[in-house]
Amino acid sequence: MDAVRPRTAASGPRRRRALIVTACLAVGIDLVLWAAAPGTFRALPPAYWMMAALAVVADARPHPLPGRRASRVVLPSICFTFAITLAWGLLPALAVQLVAVTVAGVRLRHPVPRSIHLAVQHAAGLGAAALVAGLAAGPIDVRPDLGDAALTCAAAAAWIAGRYAVAAVVGWWASERRTRHRRRAHADLLATAALLLLAPVLLVAARVSPALLPLALLALHAVHRMVRWAGESERATRVDPLTGLPNRRALQSTMSERGADRQRALLLLDLDRFRTVNDALGHGAGDRLLARVADRLTAAVPRHDLLVRLGGDEFAVLATRVEGAASARRIAEHLSEALSRPFPLDGTPVELTASIGIALQSGRRDGGTLLREAESAMYEAKQRGDQVAVHGPDAPHASPDRLALLADLRAALRRDPPGDGIVLYYQPQIAIATGEVVGVEALLRWRHPRRGLVGPEELIRVAEPTPVMRLLTARVLDEVVAQLARWRTEGRPLRAAVNVSARDLHAGDVADRVGRLLRDHEVPADLLQLEITESALMADPHRVLDTITRLDRMGVAISLDDFGTGYSSLQHLRRLPLAEVKIDRSFVLGMADDRGDAAIVRSVIGLAESLGLRAVAEGVEDELTWRLLAAAGCHAAQGWFHARPMPAAELAEWLSRYRPVRPGVLRGPWTPAK
Repeated sequence: MDAVRPRTAASGPRRRRALIVTACLAVGIDLVLWAAAPGTFRALPPAYWMMAALAVVADARPHPLPGRRASRVVLPSICFTFAITLAWGLLPALAVQLVAVTVAGVRLRHPVPRSIHLAVQHAAGLGAAALVAGLAAGPIDVRPDLGDAALTCAAAAAWIAGRYAVAAVVGWWASERRTRHRRRAHADLLATAALLLLAPVLLVAARVSPALLPLALLALHAVHRMVRWAGESERATRVDPLTGLPNRRALQSTMSERGADRQRALLLLDLDRFRTVNDALGHGAGDRLLARVADRLTAAVPRHDLLVRLGGDEFAVLATRVEGAASARRIAEHLSEALSRPFPLDGTPVELTASIGIALQSGRRDGGTLLREAESAMYEAKQRGDQVAVHGPDAPHASPDRLALLADLRAALRRDPPGDGIVLYYQPQIAIATGEVVGVEALLRWRHPRRGLVGPEELIRVAEPTPVMRLLTARVLDEVVAQLARWRTEGRPLRAAVNVSARDLHAGDVADRVGRLLRDHEVPADLLQLEITESALMADPHRVLDTITRLDRMGVAISLDDFGTGYSSLQHLRRLPLAEVKIDRSFVLGMADDRGDAAIVRSVIGLAESLGLRAVAEGVEDELTWRLLAAAGCHAAQGWFHARPMPAAELAEWLSRYRPVRPGVLRGPWTPAK
């Protein structure tokens, strides 16, 4: 499908040369036909010449439908030329049709090859119709009977078969990449049949009085309106109304219609920090900015590639002439460079960047898979802080073993929970000051039928770059909230923390799901806490702000996990509705032996205290670390020093045996080893 936004047109002199060449070819062929049978043309009645004139006039308003193929144009002249074929033969009709096609080509500004292609199609249709009409004893009478009606229908069917056979052969010869499959009848076929079946009416009117023939223009106007409405309806379903670019449906249709004998690449662009424009200047300004981004990308994308807007601030480019990952990266860099120039908006220059995910396609692979792979690569680029990431055979997350594990995980999530092998373990979180259990963290495990127990790190590494992550998060939330309800019924209300990914927060519907689960299970919102990683926050902090703000207003606490391993700005800690920060285990494990780690841990605890946030330490595995955290004023800790992660049933037994123990006080100065 063509990109609907206008491209740079051919230069004026070049277009004029094309029109002159087309007209000269039509006139030359007509002169040859006239010279070949001069007696035939001299004997033609006035009705013929009136039909010829009306055919040329009618094609001054052809009926184009969306698409580059010549067969996607309906010429009103065919009702006149088909009638001429039935009454006076092939040569008179062919002479008129060539002139009419030339007029339509000039009107539509077709290049010479396309006009020739269209003329050959209509000549083939007229030739097929003439063969069928030659079987009759004579022309249609002024009072046609059923035989004449049957002959007309047969000739019309031959015309359609002849024309579209040529279109199919030329299309196959020009591009073998096109997938051949059955397609439902289009509006152009319906309009063509209606015009052809108008021909016998024109013949009868011509024999009664040629003065009645101009009335046919009213019928042609109705057909024109019908085709135009059909074209606009089809265009509306495939075009983004804001930018005028093709939409997601157009991209999916294009990927399914075109084969993949040549390697292609799908580039998915997601604008970074676009939400700040909406927040600062309003949604109207954001819409204008998206339209200007579309214009900028349209100028940067070649005509042979497809540019679409998927929705929101996401665009995609289907590149059809790539030679591998390096070639696709060059295209991505070209697009990034096009977006690097500021966009003037209401007198304010707006800087934009985009995260671009690339998926390579070779062979006949499913277009939906290609789109998912590009989306995964885009999220990977955001998480890494890079502009471009490639999903392909060379990508670390795309190894055959990893892909097989992902496929198994997707299949497991589609089964009922008892049989999917996915289980949750819970690790207690202990208040350091009192030694009491203040909550648990839900940790994911998967009992794979062949690989055994798959840990959370491997699970997240496989699922997070893909849409499977959202299915996995939904599954975990369902089970955790149900478990909270059971603990509350048993008189042991516990707060549970659940990790959510950047993909979940970007989608936004996680807040709706959490709210619905809490209502359905009658669980207070303060018993659920969601943990977001620092890398997920930094990927696009403004985009996740709305989601976590909604969760905070519901009463669900938000924890910033793995704090210290990324590049969080203190401004984010101040602005975002966080309840706690979790100090990454890599610092906690080494604080007893490394002065730098100890200083980082104390600094994070002090920062959290000053901002009114809880500080929770992960990876507490010995008593010395426990005491050091107590001396630094840390609020809570979790780790193997108190308990390993365990299933819910074992946790209940552990809680029944556990007795709070307060950490002792360090005596004398303590200096960690270097």
